[in-house]
Amino acid sequence: MSDKLPAGIELLWAGLDGPEPREGLSVSKIVRTAVELADAGGLEAVSMAKIADRLGFTAMSLYRHVPGKDEVLLLMLDRVSAVPPELDDPGDDWRLGLERWCRAQWTMLRAHSWIPHLPITGPPITPNQLAWTDRALRALRGTGLTEADKAGVVLLVAGHLLTAARMSTELGAAASSESVAAHSALLGELVDARRFPALRTAIEAGAFDYPEGTAEPDREFGYAFGLDRILDGVAALIQRRAATAGAAR
Repeated sequence: MSDKLPAGIELLWAGLDGPEPREGLSVSKIVRTAVELADAGGLEAVSMAKIADRLGFTAMSLYRHVPGKDEVLLLMLDRVSAVPPELDDPGDDWRLGLERWCRAQWTMLRAHSWIPHLPITGPPITPNQLAWTDRALRALRGTGLTEADKAGVVLLVAGHLLTAARMSTELGAAASSESVAAHSALLGELVDARRFPALRTAIEAGAFDYPEGTAEPDREFGYAFGLDRILDGVAALIQRRAATAGAAR
């Protein structure tokens, strides 16, 4: 393994799936406990002291297994982000393949709502992060896009999902049908047609109303609309690249 890997990353590439000791600490126990804390209380619930307390050890004892909290966060992400086997074969339709990839990503992000709040310390480098990138690139095979185009598309789509997931988490109860209805009513009172003519038109058209036919917050609505527009743009890019290639022959 390369000695240029950041601290802690070598733990992932060395593999953490070996048998756990029944007693004492291990990297796997530390990471599993950290994930449990984050799932229950968000990233603010994760600290070396809280992990150690949950496991019945001192915080200092953790440092014999992991370099620090930053490395624990990376290990946490990789632990919960295994790629579903159904993404191994994206099929022949690039758009359907990417949509399946996005649905799987969205499921993971919603199951572990702390993921979008992780600090970004660099490009994907953990085994599972790279596996997700690989599956998305596979979906774009046969499109005629350059490898740089494909990488750009994957980055754009992944960034959109992270942003939508973070907004969905932070809005929380504010995304309920009752709160959205109250907000729409308040906008109707505050927005004057003379001062905000375009906004007033949108309000009167119901643009800010709760989507009809949904009994609970439509968690997917926030990412689906943007994703469709992004994929429309990708389709246009594919057509443009094909036209350029045809003209060059």
